[in-house]
Amino acid sequence: MELTKADIAKIQEEIDYRKGALRQELLTNLKTARAQGDLSENFEYTMAKRLNNQNNSRIRYLERMIQTAKIVEDTSAPDEVGLGKLVTVYIPDDDEEETYKIVTSIRGDSLAGRISDSSPLGKALMGHKSGDRVLVRVNEAYSYELEIRRIEAAPEGNDDAIRQY
Repeated sequence: MELTKADIAKIQEEIDYRKGALRQELLTNLKTARAQGDLSENFEYTMAKRLNNQNNSRIRYLERMIQTAKIVEDTSAPDEVGLGKLVTVYIPDDDEEETYKIVTSIRGDSLAGRISDSSPLGKALMGHKSGDRVLVRVNEAYSYELEIRRIEAAPEGNDDAIRQY
C-alpha cells in the first residue's frame, strides 16, 4: 500500500489514541461488566469484550499497514496535478465545476471531495496542468472529458481521516 508521510502520521495518531485513552476506557468497561456476576448471561460483558477485541484488531491492522507501506511523495511541479493538491475541474456534460483533493487510496472519499490517485479520475488528472483537457476512462464502455481550471496546494487540516476497513 502506498502512503504519504502525512498518512503515516494520521495512522500513528489513531494507534496512539487506541492504545492509550480508548484501551483504558474499554478495559474499565470490561472490568465493570465482569464484576456484575454470571458471565454467561451478561450482555454488557459480551459487548465490552467484543469492543475491546475490535480495538486490538484495529491496532494490529494499522501497525501492519505502517510496517508494509511504501512511502510516496508528491513530485509534481507546483502547476501540475499531484498528491495533496486541490484541483478544480469543469465538466462540460454537466456544465459545472467541482474541486477535488488528490490523495492516496487510503484517504479517498469522493463524497468528501477526496479523490484517490489510483481512481480513474485521479489517474487521468495526475501530471496535467491548468487549461488541459483530460479524458477520464471509467471503463471500456464509458469515458468523459473535463477541463482543469485551477491547481493549488491544499491547506493542511484535519479533513483527511483514514478510511476504516
